[in-house]
Amino acid sequence: MEAGIDDVGLGVLFGLDKYRYEFAGLVMHAEHLEAVHGVGPHTISVPRIKPAMDIDPDEFDNSITDEMFEKIIALIRITVPYTGMIISTRESQSVREAALRYGISQISGGSRTSVGGYTTEERPHDTEQFDVSDQRTLDEVVAWLMENDHIPSFCTACYRAGRTGDRFMQFCKSGQILNYCHPNALMTLAEYLADYATPATQARGWEMIGKELEKVSNPATREKAAEHIAAIRAGAGRDFRF
Repeated sequence: MEAGIDDVGLGVLFGLDKYRYEFAGLVMHAEHLEAVHGVGPHTISVPRIKPAMDIDPDEFDNSITDEMFEKIIALIRITVPYTGMIISTRESQSVREAALRYGISQISGGSRTSVGGYTTEERPHDTEQFDVSDQRTLDEVVAWLMENDHIPSFCTACYRAGRTGDRFMQFCKSGQILNYCHPNALMTLAEYLADYATPATQARGWEMIGKELEKVSNPATREKAAEHIAAIRAGAGRDFRF
């Protein structure tokens, strides 16, 4: 951050050391960044030791249960309420579903953990860095999120518009970021539906977008977002953002 990197992410690989120490260190790190730089972590990740080549998690004395893992997620959300929280496909569908209730805001889908893994149709299990517990496709994850009333968002607008560091935090901590996140989420979801989704996911997604557009509080933003989404659906435009 002293060198000019104004957005940073924190994370602990839980299971290497005692979780109480790791959790306290993580929260103290976030507090330190705010105190010294005025900007806390943009994101916090919560990976756990998982099976991998030559690694058996049961050999680690500091592994944590699903229940404790979910409690840690909830406590991070309470302690650092403004941060984005990330959970990967290391975790199973059931654990990820619980984690979404406790504070996770960013979730992966269709992940590959081997070099060049996305260049082949079949998952190259023998070269993966670690096992992927949730092996659903991206489309299946997107559909599942919508079934659970979450809006799948592929938005990167804040980075591209320069809303990073202290500029991002002022919007985030005040709650004003919703004025950007909500319509941007709907427009990026529309792009996914138009370009990649299966018919079933498309049907569910367009229905969700229609309902969510009505909830956009600013009338001008709502109207402009609806125009952009119509253009996306018609193939007349892409890459709209607020």
